[in-house]
Order: sequence, then C-alpha cells, then structure tokens
Amino acid sequence: MSIRIAVIGAGIMGADHARIIADDLPGAKLQLVCDASRERAKAVADLYDVKEVLTDPEAVFMRGDVDAVVIASPDTTHAPLSLAAIRTQKPVLCEKPLSQSSAQCLEVIDAEIESGRQFLQLGFMRRFDQSYLEMKESLSDGSIGRALMMHNFHRNVETPASDFTAAMAITNSAPHEFDVTRFVLGTEYAAITAFQARRTDGVVAPVMMVLETIESQLVSIEVNNNAAYGYDVRAELIGEIGSVSLAAPIHSRRNTSLSQVTRYDADWRLRYYEAYRRQNKAFLKFVNTGVFPAGASNAWDGYCAAVIGEAGAKSLREGKRVEIKLAEMPEFYGKKKELAA
Repeated sequence: MSIRIAVIGAGIMGADHARIIADDLPGAKLQLVCDASRERAKAVADLYDVKEVLTDPEAVFMRGDVDAVVIASPDTTHAPLSLAAIRTQKPVLCEKPLSQSSAQCLEVIDAEIESGRQFLQLGFMRRFDQSYLEMKESLSDGSIGRALMMHNFHRNVETPASDFTAAMAITNSAPHEFDVTRFVLGTEYAAITAFQARRTDGVVAPVMMVLETIESQLVSIEVNNNAAYGYDVRAELIGEIGSVSLAAPIHSRRNTSLSQVTRYDADWRLRYYEAYRRQNKAFLKFVNTGVFPAGASNAWDGYCAAVIGEAGAKSLREGKRVEIKLAEMPEFYGKKKELAA
C-alpha cells in the first residue's frame, strides 16, 4: 500500500513537495494539503487531483488516513508542529529551520527522546546534493588529504521581505551552510566572527562569517541576499594535498556580441530539485522502515544550526568573536563522529 502523506503549507516549498510526492515518489500518495488559506491549499491540491484540503494543521496529525507529514509552513510553526508530530507518533519531514531558537529546538529534542524513537527528519536537503556528497567523499577517500579550509558563498537575487535584516541573513539564510559544512567536514564549530559590508542604497548588505572548527579548520561563509544577478551558491574545500569545488549544473552558455553569457536561476528550486527528490525518497524509506536515513539531518542538527545562528547574530551585533557552545549531544542521536559517516 502507498504511504499517505499530508503536506502542511501550500506556498513555494509546500507546492514543490506536493509535486515530488504526487509525480516523482513511487510508493507515496499525496493524501491532503493544508494551509491557512483554503484557496491556496485547494490550488495545490487541484493540480494533483487531491480531494481534501484543511486549514487547521493540528487536525492533520489526528487523521487516521495520514501516515506521514511534510511541514512546509512558516518558520515559526516548525517546532510546534514537530511537537504535534511526536505526540501523535507520525513521522515528519520538516523544512528548515527547526527553530531559530536553540531553546525551542531542545524542547523538540526532549520530546523526541521521551517518545523513545526518532520521528523528525529535518529538511537540510544539501546533504543529498551530489556536489556536496562528492566533496565529502574527497575527504573520506583521502584524495585531498586532511581538510584545512572551506569557502562558501550563498547569493540571492533580493531579500524575501522588506523587513529582512543582516541578522536574518545569518539566522535564516546561512543555516544551510552551517549544516552542510558540519556534514562535509564531520566536525563541530568552536567560534564565529561575523562582519557586514556597507551599501549606499539602503538594502541589506552582504554578511561575511568566519568560523573556527574544534579541529582548527577555518570556514568562510558569505551571504549576499541582494546580489541582483541571480541565485548562486558555490563552495571550495581546501585539503593538505588538493582541493575540490562544487560544480553547479549549467545547461548552456550563449556566445554572442563579443561576449559569453551564463544564465542564472531566480531561486534555489531548480538547482536543488534532485537533492529534494533524494531527500523525500529517503524520508519515504524512513516512514516504511522506521530506520532514520544515513546522512540526513535530525533534530540535533537543527539545534546545532540554531546555536551557530544565535552566536553569529551576536557576533555581528557586538562586533566581536563569539564562542559556540553546544549542549552535550544525547546518546539518542549517536556520537559526534557519526557526522563523518
């Protein structure tokens, strides 16, 4: 029988998850769509001949005809809805962040530990991206030697909202880099220092972060939410005997008028579609078997990203280096060395 999956949130990400479930995930059935706006939920549901829509997300978890849930609603709802999933023992794939509050992440962790098993897979989909997987492999196979540095930049066309701030570039945009660099390097961070450039046009200027790992490696992360020219994510990993860079898919280059043109996407969805598909496939297997997917992000990873974000925002606000202090990892989530598995 197909696994019946509900999607909470019918915005950009919810609609994309609905499409993957309905069209590209054998063994899964898009059971219902829930959104605060019934019209928005119905618009997505109608695309895939789904008859039922809801506006109350809590009611989704009480349904006997729902086996698992994808949470793609606004960020502030992620932790409360994850707690509802744990209470009702429904496996859930939750978009990042779990919460921007590390204390709220710990509440989810405590609830999951109390339940006795993992229910929450967190949507840091870059762990399923082929480019980052090959970068990680270059460390595990020894081909570039021990990691020394990792450079990252994350550029968007423009900020998603008029009230977007430099601190939000750290707490909202950078968590993807915080998580995937932990994943690639297989380590934790000791400190972060954040800087901001200056623009003269009043929009949010780029933020640059330098992080130090507990193994004395350096990681740079640039977040430019107003790059204007397109969506652009790059990374380079420097080892003692070599380096490896992400190679984002480019379908064509146009040569004309004494110039060469490379097109950029407007956002992240096409760049990471295959990563999302692999992530959702892993989630479906998790629902079927109860075995948490190797390499996927869990509630502890969500907590780590929140702690790093809080420290980064403090560094930017106070203009100084800030130490990153994590709680002790519960045995429930395995040993830290398993980041490198």
